[in-house]
Amino acid sequence: MSTGAPATSPVPAAEANPAGIPGVGGGGGPGQHLSLRGVTKRFAPATTAVDDVTLEIEPGSFTILLGLSGSGKSTLLRLINGLHTPTSGRVMVLGVDVGSAGRSQLRAVRREVGMVFQQFHLVGSMSTLENVCTGALGSLRGPRAGLFSYPREVRARALEQLERVGLADQRFQRADTLSGGQQQRVAVARALVQRPKMLLADEPVASLDPESSHQIMSLISRIAVEDELTVVCSLHQVDLALRWGHRVLGLRKGSVVLDKPTDRVSADEAMGIYASVAGT
Repeated sequence: MSTGAPATSPVPAAEANPAGIPGVGGGGGPGQHLSLRGVTKRFAPATTAVDDVTLEIEPGSFTILLGLSGSGKSTLLRLINGLHTPTSGRVMVLGVDVGSAGRSQLRAVRREVGMVFQQFHLVGSMSTLENVCTGALGSLRGPRAGLFSYPREVRARALEQLERVGLADQRFQRADTLSGGQQQRVAVARALVQRPKMLLADEPVASLDPESSHQIMSLISRIAVEDELTVVCSLHQVDLALRWGHRVLGLRKGSVVLDKPTDRVSADEAMGIYASVAGT
């Protein structure tokens, strides 16, 4: 079992709690952070994806999950977002035990937690702006068909996020005509349109070229500071892990094997996560 230390140089937590989740307040008080206590996730008796993980992530911090494919990074993020239920242990997000939360409470938490995936999950036939609007669906009632079925306030917010990621000029362009890096920018904007307190990014640059990868990581880092977001981002590239974020959590076979502030992690130490796997 690995117990994580607080991240270094945290950004102050945002003050609002629009979802009205109990325990969520301003100034980094109780309920604002993320904690896991003895969390294990098994998909079959012989398949343990996350193994007895205990850690805390402070509000406003930027944490990198580093490890090979299959090390448990994606499962850990899905446990945080309530997409998976832990086999044992507790996952507390913004003061809520997401493993035992009811549907309405879980929906409220998810409105506070944006998510960016490796695969962009955009609707190619829809415009860039409409794709971003879909990020607000969790707070709207009823289905939506077409850009102008969204409230004006949502459309304005979506355009604002496209401006922040540098794609306002492409707002009416079909998503499937954009480059990979541009599509991931749209995915980031979609996550931000819900005004989250926390952003989970699951291998957001795995399918991008090196230049686009650094651009996306720089974008996420900048927006995290501007919006005072808590960010948990999974990566498998050591160079990116050591350049971005406050803290590195190394995962191997579902367990945390490295937990240090980024400025105290050497490249050799980070590579040791992979070397240990290769040697087994």
